[in-house]
Amino acid sequence: MRLAGKVALVFGAAGKDNMAQIIARRLNAEGAKVVVVGRHEDALSDFAAELGGAYAIADISDKAQVDAAADVAVERFGKLDIGINATGWGLLKPTEETTEADLDKMLAIQFKGPFFFIQAMLRTMGAGGSIIQISSATATIMLDNHAAYMGTKAGIDHVIRTVANEYGVRGIRANSISPGLTETPMAGGTFQIPELLEAFEREYPLGRVGTKEDIAAAAIWLASDECFMTGQNLQVNGGLTLRRNPSLTELGEIAAKATAHLHS
Repeated sequence: MRLAGKVALVFGAAGKDNMAQIIARRLNAEGAKVVVVGRHEDALSDFAAELGGAYAIADISDKAQVDAAADVAVERFGKLDIGINATGWGLLKPTEETTEADLDKMLAIQFKGPFFFIQAMLRTMGAGGSIIQISSATATIMLDNHAAYMGTKAGIDHVIRTVANEYGVRGIRANSISPGLTETPMAGGTFQIPELLEAFEREYPLGRVGTKEDIAAAAIWLASDECFMTGQNLQVNGGLTLRRNPSLTELGEIAAKATAHLHS
């Protein structure tokens, strides 16, 4: 019960068993009161009931909705100690084919939205607190056809550093966590093709890709009073950033062979 007495807000928790939900369950198991946030009320209300917590409906790209979600935590539980943003949009598209509409959507979800989230946390947190942004290993290393995603993740990582620098005087810590390949909807069909998964696994010094539970474990430490760290990006990805992601050419060749074998 490392988080007994704490109140946490988790954005992006409307997808069944997604990363945000796994994090929320760990927060609850460690004693925190949890408010889950997302765009789909039916899923959120059921999940909040499971946790004995509360929920708020919000689109992270809408500042007023983000602020209202933070207010729900304070109104329901009297304060806010922990804020975690696990929203994202895993656009895979060549740079020259990325449209202005794509960029507007990406900026809304992965830069403006997280900025609104951070602002809401700073407004509602008192003396002390932990702000946690879920980033990506690809904010540091390459993955083909991922420029808009990678650029916005890297940008908000730097915003996290500025927040840590400016608001440490209030006892507020701000950090980000960078998973590598993880079994989420963003991973597409990678986990359904063993050969593709093996291509990624070869690049991990620890010999396996990460899990949502790995990220949740890191979030618990960052959220706890034991954590004397701020302004950092935790590479919770088994050492992937010491190496690389497979190239698009390699992945294409593997997928083609797997498809040909399937139909042979």
